[in-house]
Amino acid sequence: MTINDRRLHARPTQGEAPFGLHEVFISRTDERGVIKAANYVFKRVAHYEWDELLGAPHRIIRHPDMPKGVFHLLWETLKRGESIGAYVKNKTKDGLHYWVFAVIVPCPGGYLSARIRPSSAMFTEVKNAYAELLQAEGDGDLSPSDSAELLNKWVLSKGYENYHQFCTAALTEELLSRSAGLDTAPDPKILQLQQTVSDANALVAETKSLIGEFDAMRTIPHNLRVIASRIEPAGGPVTVLSQNYGSMSSEMSNWFEANVMGENSNFHKIKVAVTNRLFVEGMTRILEECDDLLSKERRALGTADIAKERGILANLIKREREQACKGGEQVNFEADRIQHACNVMHRQFLGLSTTRVLCKIEAARLPKDGETLDDIINQLGSFQRSIAERLTTIAKLSDQIRAIE
Repeated sequence: MTINDRRLHARPTQGEAPFGLHEVFISRTDERGVIKAANYVFKRVAHYEWDELLGAPHRIIRHPDMPKGVFHLLWETLKRGESIGAYVKNKTKDGLHYWVFAVIVPCPGGYLSARIRPSSAMFTEVKNAYAELLQAEGDGDLSPSDSAELLNKWVLSKGYENYHQFCTAALTEELLSRSAGLDTAPDPKILQLQQTVSDANALVAETKSLIGEFDAMRTIPHNLRVIASRIEPAGGPVTVLSQNYGSMSSEMSNWFEANVMGENSNFHKIKVAVTNRLFVEGMTRILEECDDLLSKERRALGTADIAKERGILANLIKREREQACKGGEQVNFEADRIQHACNVMHRQFLGLSTTRVLCKIEAARLPKDGETLDDIINQLGSFQRSIAERLTTIAKLSDQIRAIE
């Protein structure tokens, strides 16, 4: 036994149970949360004997400091057949406690949970949020669902659209912090996907700004029509130009508004797909580490069959890998759609540029109102340059997202 191992086996009389940053532990339960199997690290940290652990409800290790809303959210997600990540404080048989970041995955007949020790800056924020949530539960006699709603509001206040986005970011931060703490190189795929999520967020922000540009342009056709009405009948060509410009700019604006805003837009879908891919990659990394640990396990795991547990893990890893592959295909599909849309928009811009040139010709024929028309033409040029730059940025971001393997 190494010095590090001896430290992990030496237990204090109070405070935190020894749980190494390099360690990972798993447990598998049935659909009711009854423990069917676990690895030795779980047994050691929780400080139970095998006959006390196996067959016991998982809540045997639930700590009273944990808000009920967290478990409500957890179970609601699992019942939908979805995986979830969460920070959890657990208690041990001898009165100690330990924190984990857990990823919980539905599996045949129940659920499998794999945990690592949290160490990121986000962990500190969450502990404070949990303390406030626990206080709110005590002060207001909140139901678990009301508490979960408060947790979701906290997540939104941190800039995430939903809990899944938050737990994906948390999982990523914990894996990267763990690598730093263990002085190992960060996982390049996790880093790449983290950047891809950032690109997806930038993509949505850029396209929302583009809609704003189009909205600002809507006043220009109106101003053109005002000038045309003042110079009738000579303003006829300007009226036609204003109609053409208004029609083309509205069509472009409406396309982006339909495809950027709302849950059914391809911009929203690409953000969801990238987030899902990152969560699956991070979760799979932990599951693979659990499998590696089980392959080296030389101690009996109570009545659990190590070969059977490794088989369950292998099937889960295979399933999640296939899911990650499908997620990558969806990301690329949506990125291709955005690239196509940008190409269409660029072609339409050629039409707007032609309209601007015709406006300039008309301005030369109208000496009295030409100066006012020139001002509008300059506005058009400024808008078009700005929009063209945004389209280029959007195309670049979607190309970067498309490049993930």
